[in-house]
Amino acid sequence: MSASAPISNVRPEPDQVLVDIVDYVLAHQQITSALAYETARHCLIDTLGCGLEALEYPACTKLLGPVVPGTVVPHGAKVPGTPYQLDPIQAAFNIGTMIRWLDFNDTWLAAEWGHPSDNLGGILATADWLSRNAVAAGRAPLTMRDVLTGLIQAHEIQGCLALENSFNKVGLDHVVLVKVASTAVVARLMGLSRDEIVNAVSLAWVDGQSLRTYRHAPNTGSRKSWAAGDATSRAVRLALIAKTGEMGYPSVLTARTWGFYDVLFKGQPFKFQRPYGSYVMENVLFKISFPAEFHSQTAVEAGMALHAQLQKSGKTVDDIRRVTIRTHEACIRIIDKKGPLNNPADRDHCIQYMVAVPMIFGRLTAGDYEDSVANDPRIDALRDKIVCVEDPRFTADYHDPEKRSIANALTVEFKDGTSFSEIVVEYPIGHKRRRADGIPLLEAKFRTNLARRFAQKQQQAILDVSLDAKKLEAMPVNEYVDLYAA
Repeated sequence: MSASAPISNVRPEPDQVLVDIVDYVLAHQQITSALAYETARHCLIDTLGCGLEALEYPACTKLLGPVVPGTVVPHGAKVPGTPYQLDPIQAAFNIGTMIRWLDFNDTWLAAEWGHPSDNLGGILATADWLSRNAVAAGRAPLTMRDVLTGLIQAHEIQGCLALENSFNKVGLDHVVLVKVASTAVVARLMGLSRDEIVNAVSLAWVDGQSLRTYRHAPNTGSRKSWAAGDATSRAVRLALIAKTGEMGYPSVLTARTWGFYDVLFKGQPFKFQRPYGSYVMENVLFKISFPAEFHSQTAVEAGMALHAQLQKSGKTVDDIRRVTIRTHEACIRIIDKKGPLNNPADRDHCIQYMVAVPMIFGRLTAGDYEDSVANDPRIDALRDKIVCVEDPRFTADYHDPEKRSIANALTVEFKDGTSFSEIVVEYPIGHKRRRADGIPLLEAKFRTNLARRFAQKQQQAILDVSLDAKKLEAMPVNEYVDLYAA
């Protein structure tokens, strides 16, 4: 009977993945891309605007506020558009939940998907809290350029990890990447040492990770709208734990049997396409026209065009025999859905629903996912006629780093044997290739969202700073957040 080989208890050096993340966030002054900062400014205002729109939905607002009702934290972080002033952990949850609620903030599509601006919850709450305490102690606060830098870095960490590594294929939700990216950035903002940031990031990887259960049939539900808020707030918590000097776990990814790779990633190490820089922010996708899961954005745009053709032709959706969506593999895997749709979260992850509504009504708004619209029998009747087929070229172009297209093509066939010519949309309005068209619409979206919550004078005060890069970057974080006071 042979003895088993003993396991070495020599504490290893930190995994290289941890080291690379931490070295990148500590080199924040090396980010000089003017395009990245300009895009980050647009990302900031678009993301905050999405949060303001979400405040119109009781399903969102019921989750907001302090854990103990009535609690106000002196020098705490404020939650834009609300009266709340909270500890940074709960403020991060509030902000993160608001900005993700309507599935209208930015998107990154690769082997893994996600919404890098989800990280703003932790970044803004931490920066605001630190700034208010600094001012109270007579020190200089952080500026909004610090927030933009944090956004660029969080986008880059989340996005580069997503390029070649599919967490969804092992059943994990992409918010694990929000937690990791937010942890690294907020730990730096808090002034943690290099070793402490390594510890914090290791704690994010060793933490419990969310299943994708709430994003997929038959369990699709509203947790997908607060999962990122939960992740970015957990990041603030873990950074604060690491700040106390609490130890980390250096081989959290690579440890045999017990590490992340063996337990949760089928034993496979992460792959990387490129070093960390500012690529992700420069190429991020904005949701400008439609609050819809991003793989459907071009299909919705085509659906709007088909609505116009139907109006012009005199035909109606009742005359349609079949609608074919030529699409990419990721779209089919995530949002090709038949059968009953049980709630708004279910509907905004069904491409058939997101195409049927604009074809019928000539619009797709957040309100169109509510029961009052979904109960229209024409929607389900048209959904039943819509089928998806994969085009391998669309799938290849989706993964091509030089294209990063999200193509959909719609063909309508009628009961009388006639058909419309196929409508192909390869790049959505929020794509880098369509920035010239998209940015004026993004700013208009921001103005609309400001008008939902604030009087004209307050709207203008926010716009005067937000649309002027120099003014915004120089402004103390706490003063900028104060502009959004309810």
